[in-house]
Amino acid sequence: MAKSLQGCKVAVLALDGFEQAELLEPQRALAEAGATVHVISAKPGKIQGFKHVDIGDSVAVDTTFDKATAAEYDAVVLPGGVVNGDAIRSLPQAQAFVKAANSAHKPIAVICHGTWLPVSAGIIKGRTVTSWPSLQDDIRNAGGTWVDQEVVEDDNFITSRKPDDLPAFNRTLIAQLTKRRAA
Repeated sequence: MAKSLQGCKVAVLALDGFEQAELLEPQRALAEAGATVHVISAKPGKIQGFKHVDIGDSVAVDTTFDKATAAEYDAVVLPGGVVNGDAIRSLPQAQAFVKAANSAHKPIAVICHGTWLPVSAGIIKGRTVTSWPSLQDDIRNAGGTWVDQEVVEDDNFITSRKPDDLPAFNRTLIAQLTKRRAA
C-alpha cells in the first residue's frame, strides 16, 4: 500500500475498557497508510482493552487530554467498548476535543459505543450515523438519524456498528483522509 497519509496525524481517544479491535485495527491500517497515530487518554501509561467482555491487551498512551488539542491532528478516531464509551462521554476534555475537531471540519471516525461521546458533546444533531444498535435511541434523542449499515459517511463523520465492520470503516476513513490531503 502506498503511504498516502504520510505527514497525517490522527488522534485515537480512549480510556480503559475500549474494544481492542476497534482501536488496534484502525491504528494499524492508518499506520500502514503512513499516518502517525497517537492514543490520547485521561491518564499517562497504558489503558486496558477488552475483547467483548474478556480482558484483552493494554495499549500505550501517547499523550493525555490535558496536553493535546484537536488542532494538532488531521482526524479523530473513537473506538467503542461499553466501558470506554460510557466513561469517555462524561469527560469535559474529551467532549471539548471532539467539538473542536468537528468545528474545524476534521474527520471524526466512530465505531460501536464510541458514538456516545459525540452524542454527549452535542454534535450528532442533523447527522445520519450508525452504531451498536442499542445506541439508536440516544442518537435519535440527540437529533440524529440512526441507520443499520456497515459504514455511514455523513460529511466529516464516518460511523460503523461493530468489529465486523472494521474493514469498511478503515477503507472509508483512509479514503476520506487521502481525498482531503489531495485537495
